[in-house]
Amino acid sequence: MSGDQSPPSEEPVPEEADEAVSWETPDLYGAYPRLTQDQIARLAEHGQRRSMAANDVLIREGERCETFFVVLSGSVAVVEDYGTPEEHMLRAHGPGRFIGELGLLHGQVAFYTAVAREPGEVLVVSLDQLRRLVAQDSTFGDVVLRACLGRRALLVGQGVGFRVIGSRYSPDTRRLREFAIRNRLPHRWIDLETDEEAEELLRRFGVGPEETPLVIWRDTTLLRNPSNAALAQLIGLPSLPSGNGHGDILIVGSGPAGLAAAVYAASEGLSTTVVEALATGGQAATSSRIENLLGFPSGVSGAELTERALLQADKFGARISLPAEATGLHPKDDDHYVVEFADGSEIAARAVVLATGARYRRLQVQGIERLEGTSVHYSATVYEAQQCRTDPVAVVGGGNSAGQAVLFLAGYAPKVYLLVRGRSLEDNMSRYLVDQVERHPRVEVMLHTEVTEVTGQEVLEELDVVDNRTGEHRPLAVRGLFVFTGADPHTEWLAGTIALDSRGFVLTGPEAQEACVYPEVWHSRGRSCMTLETSLPGVFAAGDARSGSVKRVASAAGEGAMAIHFVHRHLGHSAAALTTTGTSAPAGGSDLPPHIRHKESVWLA
Repeated sequence: MSGDQSPPSEEPVPEEADEAVSWETPDLYGAYPRLTQDQIARLAEHGQRRSMAANDVLIREGERCETFFVVLSGSVAVVEDYGTPEEHMLRAHGPGRFIGELGLLHGQVAFYTAVAREPGEVLVVSLDQLRRLVAQDSTFGDVVLRACLGRRALLVGQGVGFRVIGSRYSPDTRRLREFAIRNRLPHRWIDLETDEEAEELLRRFGVGPEETPLVIWRDTTLLRNPSNAALAQLIGLPSLPSGNGHGDILIVGSGPAGLAAAVYAASEGLSTTVVEALATGGQAATSSRIENLLGFPSGVSGAELTERALLQADKFGARISLPAEATGLHPKDDDHYVVEFADGSEIAARAVVLATGARYRRLQVQGIERLEGTSVHYSATVYEAQQCRTDPVAVVGGGNSAGQAVLFLAGYAPKVYLLVRGRSLEDNMSRYLVDQVERHPRVEVMLHTEVTEVTGQEVLEELDVVDNRTGEHRPLAVRGLFVFTGADPHTEWLAGTIALDSRGFVLTGPEAQEACVYPEVWHSRGRSCMTLETSLPGVFAAGDARSGSVKRVASAAGEGAMAIHFVHRHLGHSAAALTTTGTSAPAGGSDLPPHIRHKESVWLA
């Protein structure tokens, strides 16, 4: 077994644990904490002790993670390509350390093999018990969640996981890479044009360049230009239930608004399904640090906020599926709505919450398309930042997202240019961010500046920027470009079904009722359109996709929670209408009791 041997960690070892092994991986960025004696004792109440012999496999690469292991004595190595000539060690853990990363919390398959290096004993805890403890004990939950996030980021940075072989000019290659990056999936991209390994792998598997992009994992699984859904199935991401499902509420989108709606709906007993087209967390998950969110005085990354919300939603029984691209919405005769998906499946629900959010606009300048996904990015997370340690980068945009990205990237890159089209940062950026950006020694703010051209063959080499007051052009030598220039709503699939404003955002409340083609629908129900309700009764909108919403994480989460209050009111009115008309409720569904009871949201009671 090969690999670098790191110096021992200097963290304190639990009193009952053996001394740390000399080759143990040090704790990097809080990714490898040592659990305290009290934490191990509490875990022991819900788990079992198990002896391990040298070379015992605890977790096997490619198999679903089902158990949480804590090393009590002995040592465990985390390796990639176990049992092959390419086997190499990634990490080594001694007593007090736990084994696992982000996939552990979501039931994904493992991207590594954990094998006993020295005989000893481990504590074995089921995933259900682990999730319960993480949700109940905030201190322990913080340790586990941050460690899992850190470990996932380190795996991504090392190129562990599946390999994507494809051309940088291929839209399908970019699609697969975006899906992997946004879902924080460990992988390595092998460029068909420049990487010598690409040709060797194509020969080994007997495929031609015209069949790329390929996804290869463990040299045993080969997918030719797979769909996002096929890649998700390979990794173990949650998929849509088989058949056409029914439920109380369907939430389309899993950003802060969608996840907040899921937590409140599921916690109040509604049968809840969340569907997501690309990646959980939405646009917020691409934020490197959110510092103005209530309850997080030291800030929180978008990825961590997303994972916390997913754990909450899962705890209350919400079902989250991805990738599931909604393509249509229409009412059924039995007072349900049906949402259709790109794969031909559909889900019916008594109420629908549209939380599809918005997507950053692509920068339309010469030469940019071929570098998107390699040197041009529309998010700034640790995955992109790790490519920027030695060269200057540029950020385009003047809002909070751009400001957060600048400060985050300045912790990696030697120089960060902030290119702002307007005359002042104060126009669109919060004051606390303006102060930090202007004071940072590695940041240079360039106002009245726009990008006109991007140059570079394999990677970005230079930008051409223009002063929009004088027309003067100048070159800017950077190796990365990060774009945050506003967003467009993801509502094209709703056009012609519900009322949208001139920019494609969903109208709600009085504006939606006024734009309704058939206003008598409200008279027949004996009520007006509620605040977050669209032009279809029982269909609600929350977050960035809603016309007039405040484009902030806290506002989106608040609207998602409020939407459930209005869902209860809608279901109550529907039940009352059934009772008044003497019509019986649809039979055969487990969702019948919530439909009939008239319930207001408990958090507003």
